[in-house]
Amino acid sequence: MKLGILTAPFDNKSLEEVADWAKDNNFHALEIACWPISNDKKRRYAGTAHVNVANISEMQATEIVESLSSKNITISGLGYYPNPLHPDSEHRKDVFDHLKNVVDCAKKMKVPVVNTFCGGDAKLNIDENWERAQRIWPEFIKYTTDQGIQLAFENCPMIFSYDEWPGGHNIAYSPKIWRRIIEEWNGAVGMNFDPSHLILQMIDQKKFISEFGSHFKHVHAKDLTIDLEGLYSHGVLSQGMGWQVPKMPGLGDVDWSVFFSELLKVKYDGSIIIEHEDRNFEETETLLKEGFILARDNLLPYLK
Repeated sequence: MKLGILTAPFDNKSLEEVADWAKDNNFHALEIACWPISNDKKRRYAGTAHVNVANISEMQATEIVESLSSKNITISGLGYYPNPLHPDSEHRKDVFDHLKNVVDCAKKMKVPVVNTFCGGDAKLNIDENWERAQRIWPEFIKYTTDQGIQLAFENCPMIFSYDEWPGGHNIAYSPKIWRRIIEEWNGAVGMNFDPSHLILQMIDQKKFISEFGSHFKHVHAKDLTIDLEGLYSHGVLSQGMGWQVPKMPGLGDVDWSVFFSELLKVKYDGSIIIEHEDRNFEETETLLKEGFILARDNLLPYLK
């Protein structure tokens, strides 16, 4: 397994600059953030475009891969995390148009995985959302498969703010839905696994990896802690708002020894990509980098 980072927080740095810093700090993989270049509405840690996927040529794609390879850095996947099941059809069209560009770019770069969300409409219940997913996703899943690219949904509920409450903006978060995804699309959709989302949902990590680990096509390393005072104040019906606190790996409630031992049992041998969403390490670039380095130091002992 190689340890790497998701490039999204470095929105004011070029990919080359991020790669140079990663190389100098003992990271050997990058998940490249690939939002649209002209993204007007920027969510926290979203909107970064380290590759212009809409206009990339075969030569440019090859040059990027070769440049990173010269620094001993592999590309674990291309990441774009919008809401493909957004209730507005024009918004969905924009999302899938760009997602298609990401897939096409991945093919040019010979990157095997594209990470995204299944999506969701917070005003619909889980079964209604699933019925929409069955109508909306098949055409794109076929396109991705035809291009030889593995599509991976992250297991994140996407409930961080009131515009996402109460149902969240991504339904691919629970064992119930993942069983449906695996059966419906027969492996054409894999999982981008993030253990922090299990903490919020009180889902047993060991059991989850045992059941779904063979479908992990990409893995994030992010931690999360439960603020018990916040939980007391807001209650569980707030769905985590006010008490779920993202942390750098090693500072939260994820059991990393179980995480790595179970990944070994299911023979996962891909990269481990640190995802940075810790507010204590984001006010300055120095703090941002310190957060990644702290996570590196907490995780590397498990990889030796």
